[in-house]
Amino acid sequence: MENEEIKNDEITFENRIPLEELKSAVESLKKQLSGIIIGQERFIELLIVALLADGHVLIEGVPGVAKTITAKLFAKTLKTGFSRIQFTPDLMPSDVLGTSVLNSRTSDFEFKPGPVFSNIVLIDEINRAPAKTQAALFEVMEERQITIDGKQHSMPPPFMVIATQNPIEQEGTYALPEAQLDRFLFKINVDYPSMEEEIEILQSHHERQGILPQEKIEAVLDPEKLQVLRTQIQGIRIEKKLLGYIAEIISKTRNHPHLYLGASPRASIAVMNASKAVAAVDGRDFVIPEDIKKVLEPVLGHRIILSPEREMEGSTTAGVIDMITHSVEIPR
Repeated sequence: MENEEIKNDEITFENRIPLEELKSAVESLKKQLSGIIIGQERFIELLIVALLADGHVLIEGVPGVAKTITAKLFAKTLKTGFSRIQFTPDLMPSDVLGTSVLNSRTSDFEFKPGPVFSNIVLIDEINRAPAKTQAALFEVMEERQITIDGKQHSMPPPFMVIATQNPIEQEGTYALPEAQLDRFLFKINVDYPSMEEEIEILQSHHERQGILPQEKIEAVLDPEKLQVLRTQIQGIRIEKKLLGYIAEIISKTRNHPHLYLGASPRASIAVMNASKAVAAVDGRDFVIPEDIKKVLEPVLGHRIILSPEREMEGSTTAGVIDMITHSVEIPR
């Protein structure tokens, strides 16, 4: 009996950081979204992790798999501003950022903010707009500010860009440059639902009787609370040997024979920040190797480029990431 008590004492631990509020918030977010969005648990979880890690998300999937509606409902669970921008070939940078307009009363130019001045910004079909409009997002995604006519305008925190694109409709599209892809924390690939999930989707639509999904979503997190949770995530412990584990994986992408382009140091930081958020969501104040493995594919999938030979052979970035992960020894 005494040995059993000692054994139980050894396996219990207490977090340095109180994560009960964070876990409660995450569960509330999941509950709100999973009631409407069926069969996309991983998609929802990665969106929440990106929000906690203060990162942007690129969502890719064929039309009709709930990319846009999930992003809209996700924004509605937060008591923050939301704007949606539909990217088109004729969209100009000023249509996104805003422009200076002459005030006839004062004879001065006044800045009129564009739709990017919000908290959660949904960009639909980001690859539909030409390079000059895509480039308008470079500064705001990295520095949370824009510069117009020599004046800097800061974004109100929190600021998060959620962009969507279709992988098969390539006519009339402009591929995102690598420098812009690197600014997204995650690229999430959304697949078709299973047969059982599709039946559940049909049942859900039938039972709603025409009620819009937005009407069933309630806001559960405000900016002040979100900032507290983000501060807690920054304090999550990650041992030096795990930092070495991340660095070795990223380094191997840069000289791997199957890859034309490897990952940047920004990718290393993204893996670290995302794995800390995953640990916190799981109720731990320290990172373990499984947290790192969980975020490698969404962090690296859009940052590395296959060599032309491997691409012709049918290799995938996910396969190469898996190969690299298995070749690096897990720290003990």
